[in-house]
Amino acid sequence: MRFRLTPRETSFYDMFAASADNIVTGSKLLMELLGADASARTEIAERMRAAEHAGDDATHAIFHQLNSSFITPFDREDIYNLASSLDDIMDFMEEAVDLVVLYKVEELPKGVDQQIEVLARAAELTAEAMPNLRTMSNLTEYWIEVNRLENQADQIHRKLLAHLFNGKYDAIEVLKLKQIVDILEEAADAFEHVANTVETIAVKES
Repeated sequence: MRFRLTPRETSFYDMFAASADNIVTGSKLLMELLGADASARTEIAERMRAAEHAGDDATHAIFHQLNSSFITPFDREDIYNLASSLDDIMDFMEEAVDLVVLYKVEELPKGVDQQIEVLARAAELTAEAMPNLRTMSNLTEYWIEVNRLENQADQIHRKLLAHLFNGKYDAIEVLKLKQIVDILEEAADAFEHVANTVETIAVKES
């Protein structure tokens, strides 16, 4: 790690950790959605919306701190990219839950549970990794594993699409379900973007 003669603004670390912890909350709500009946899904969606708003607040706090800090712990562009990618994850998860409710989906197709399990694991890893930005230690296994999970998510997504187009569902239902599984795939991609940004930061700081 490079030796620095100037002090650095350290509150970013706490804010990134808080943002990642909020994503874990979102992933748990996704898991809860799987076992919920239609009547319970609206309440879950409301809690997810509140979590998404909390994520927005965390992101805005990071941007405000970035704009008001003379010295930052690492490159400003990387701070912006990391905060934005974390925010994207929450946005995608909230959108998926909202669409399940709005579309009145009675039963999610087989394989969505696997998608959500991948997202939940990626959320846990991301929350564990954020505090390590302080020392840039124990991060390599994190971004390797998240990239592996994203590859797994791609495979699950392709199988889900094949299932949706096998003739079991009518055309309107296919459109609804495809949009939901596509958004969950976007969430997996966003986790990979976070991991790639962390890798970029670690390489620059080494």
